[in-house]
Amino acid sequence: MRGCHFVVKRLYTRPSFALIIYNVICHINKSGFVCHDPLDKDAIGPGAKKIPYISNEIQQKTMSMIYQGIPEENVLEKHIECIQQYCGSDVTFDTLASEYVRKLGMIIKRSTHELDRDDQASIRMWVERNKKSIFFYQDASEMDPFILGIQTEWQLQQMLIRLFGIKKLKYPLCTLLVFDSRHHALPVAWIITPSVVKSDMSKWTKALNTFCCPILFSLWRLRSSWLRNVVKKCSNIEVQREIFKRLGKIVYDTWDSVNTSVALEECIQDFVDQTAFVDYFRSSWMPKIEMWLLTLKSFPLASQEASGAIEAYHVKLKTKLSDDSHLGALLRVDWLVHKLTTELHSTYWLNRYADESNSFQNVKEEYIASTSWHRALQIPDSAVTLDDKYNLFAKVASLKGSSITHIVWNPGSEFGFCDCAWSMQGNFCKDVIKVNMMCDNDKACEPSMSSRSFREILMDLWKKPMEDSIILDESAAWSHQMLDQIKQLVELNSSNDIGIVVNNMPLKWISKKGRKFVGIPASFPALPSTSKSNLQEKNRKWKRLSRLR
Repeated sequence: MRGCHFVVKRLYTRPSFALIIYNVICHINKSGFVCHDPLDKDAIGPGAKKIPYISNEIQQKTMSMIYQGIPEENVLEKHIECIQQYCGSDVTFDTLASEYVRKLGMIIKRSTHELDRDDQASIRMWVERNKKSIFFYQDASEMDPFILGIQTEWQLQQMLIRLFGIKKLKYPLCTLLVFDSRHHALPVAWIITPSVVKSDMSKWTKALNTFCCPILFSLWRLRSSWLRNVVKKCSNIEVQREIFKRLGKIVYDTWDSVNTSVALEECIQDFVDQTAFVDYFRSSWMPKIEMWLLTLKSFPLASQEASGAIEAYHVKLKTKLSDDSHLGALLRVDWLVHKLTTELHSTYWLNRYADESNSFQNVKEEYIASTSWHRALQIPDSAVTLDDKYNLFAKVASLKGSSITHIVWNPGSEFGFCDCAWSMQGNFCKDVIKVNMMCDNDKACEPSMSSRSFREILMDLWKKPMEDSIILDESAAWSHQMLDQIKQLVELNSSNDIGIVVNNMPLKWISKKGRKFVGIPASFPALPSTSKSNLQEKNRKWKRLSRLR
């Protein structure tokens, strides 16, 4: 109606300011005021329409709540609270917000993963529409396999601040995980590809720049697979715990130069009557067990806390992917992409937001208690009773009732066997972790595998050949540095006053640019004085050189 057009942009670095861009540069009236603003008495029409500010964060929060099935009235309440932080309270805004939430809910409910009947064509269309969320894409051809790397803007942010196969899927799914401030596993990228050969994997690992940091090796996959199949294929619980204990001892003896092949063969012969498990182990693990154990010796071993976090992500992933009645969905890549980028992504976004903003208390509490490690921290020491005589088992009283007790066999080992329902499904239960926490403080118990792994790496550095003095010095320096860090962490955890610990730490210089002085230190030599005539002469020389350039 006014015949003019302008755009208002909120400045990212200065959120309290706005930038107004006019199509016509001179857009003022005779009085010098901006045309059509409240001071322009000659303006005609109903006036500019006010629209509430909805940032990407507000939109993502609203979408996450809708995807998680939170009732619409609760979503609207939180949505209006977020808008009022920027725009204040306004009845008109509340009406527009209600309309926005309702329309967004309808869009999400009507959205579908199937953009085309052909799965490959559907994926191409999704990639074209979501280029900002793709860090690597390679279409399938006669020479190259299909590779799709997904990383949203929020996932990239989480990766900058801070690999699983799923059966029955059309292609294996790999997840890049980082650990947040609570040591929970956070997915920061997903990779979908049928190829696991080194040449193809290096393409997306280089695109992510993944391995420019220390690498830890986790035994979670091996432990989970062995425990699940022991329980599934052996009916007797005593046989189950003995097989699992023997397998754990074989892994633990890796650092003692024990012949793994001979030990495995002896184990199989001792339980030869368990044909179902023996057949599974021979076909699935014998061809690659040497590779696993060699890797175990080559890298530091991740702790039980890391294993619990990885398991929590895996459980949540399986729950989201299995909770779908769509027939044949698992065989379509577009369905998998849709599930990852909507429901699973929204779950983790809302979890992190609830934790950081201290809102959605039920979501926050569920998120904190999602790992077995954090659930183990809730078990008091008084609930654990260790077998004093032979240290064969431990009893853990359930928090649900003192009459319920779980027995953990092989206490102190990552291959502890518990008779609780969660453990019998092949999971790393809180009872095993709690018992192992207690055993870590008992000198009579063997150290954990992660402690043993770390100690072996230190000893390996220490045993470098004497004739190579440079490598020896470097190894000694690394060893002492790691030991100092461990001592500081132990002191920090056991101290009630962090100030005492900080004061005892050695002085650490920051970078040269970050150093600031009040005045000139007395120990520094004075700078030579420069006369005014010398400065003028230098300026003239600089101007002449500039003209020549």
